[in-house]
Amino acid sequence: MKQFWWARLAPLGLLAACTCLGVVQGCGPGPGYGTRSRPRKLTPMRYKQFFPNFSENTLGASGRAEGKISRNSERFNQLVCNYNPDIVFKDEENTSADRVMTKRCKDCLNRLAIAVMNQWPGVHLRVTEAWDEDGHHPQGSLHYEGRAVDITTDDRETKKYGILAQLAVEAGFDWVHYESRYHIHCSVKADKSEAVERGGCFPGWARVTVAGGRQKTLSSLAPGDRVLALSGTGQVVYSKVLLFLHRDQESRSSFLSLEADGGNRLVLTPHHLVFLDPDCGRSGSEYQAQFASRAKVGDCVLISTLGGQTETSRIMSISLTESVGVFAPLTEAGTLFVDGVLVSSYALLEDHNLAHWAFAPLRLLHSLDQLFWGETAKGEQKACTKTVSQFGTLTTIDKVSIHKQDNLSEPLEGKDQEQCFLKISEIHWYARLLYKFACIFLDSNFFHP
Repeated sequence: MKQFWWARLAPLGLLAACTCLGVVQGCGPGPGYGTRSRPRKLTPMRYKQFFPNFSENTLGASGRAEGKISRNSERFNQLVCNYNPDIVFKDEENTSADRVMTKRCKDCLNRLAIAVMNQWPGVHLRVTEAWDEDGHHPQGSLHYEGRAVDITTDDRETKKYGILAQLAVEAGFDWVHYESRYHIHCSVKADKSEAVERGGCFPGWARVTVAGGRQKTLSSLAPGDRVLALSGTGQVVYSKVLLFLHRDQESRSSFLSLEADGGNRLVLTPHHLVFLDPDCGRSGSEYQAQFASRAKVGDCVLISTLGGQTETSRIMSISLTESVGVFAPLTEAGTLFVDGVLVSSYALLEDHNLAHWAFAPLRLLHSLDQLFWGETAKGEQKACTKTVSQFGTLTTIDKVSIHKQDNLSEPLEGKDQEQCFLKISEIHWYARLLYKFACIFLDSNFFHP
């Protein structure tokens, strides 16, 4: 199996080595070698329960309706037909409408079909309703946009529906509701929604601990700072910030707020990886990096202590919040403690080891840069100076960032020049490059749904 992955990822590794620079669009990781996370325990969803615990049309779930799609509308061309032979389509209208859906919905449905067959050999997924062109649903229903499906198993054994709902959550549907004794309702975000196309990570006011024990907000953090992190050997260390994978001071994003006992509160985007353990084991090796959207009340996270150790903390509540600014620092260790809680530097791809492997060229570059130039910032100073002169007029925020430096021909130093450089390039180009190649070489199950 190991040779199989090396063989598949060889082209990507070669490309990364040749480019000599090494996450995913909006702070996620790229492809590489790593181990799959252990299977999650399936807990049947209760009747009338929905997940996530938000209204279907909120940003934390499937998002707002964008308007009804008819066969003669331009948006109809964006829908696709699902001819998966492993799915039974009811199609009571005899128009194939139940096969029509968005690409995102189709991908989730196909993943669910595989999960159903694995869970119950000989049983297939059944779709009773998908795109609605006849007006059978309430106004604003996502069925009118091909973003919602009602599902059962083809044997129609209702005792399986609780597990079916949980399988739908695992398959990546953005909202799952056990709304009827006779079917499960599932829906997805719009294919082109901001939540799908962008990551985020952490709000600017989130804090990290830097060398010396001081607290610093992510918005004031700079490459070269050393922040509290967990090494690959499980030791609490101070790890250098190499760069920001995503840094946007003005973007408004939706975040999940995980409130843990002891007063710890972690705020991050649903796409980001956080180390979780539903069994609350004391060993750090038992914690797996998972999407924050998978966190549940009762799961445990790892927090840092004053003695330089880690301890468990149980999640007591999960809520949705909005904030301005998104920041995603990449550390040498690939981890960091944000507001005291251990998180990964990566997002959008649910395999921390795989992501960290993909960044080996980037870490190597920074090591060589430091060896030959003494400071990684020297090369970036030139880039910032050049960028400023090209853009000419600065906005008010830009002027504040460089403390009203008058002579723009002089290099900006330290944090100020890095803010200038990253103000213009919000998402690292290597992140975009790896994401494109990850989509080619990796199965869609690896990605945030």
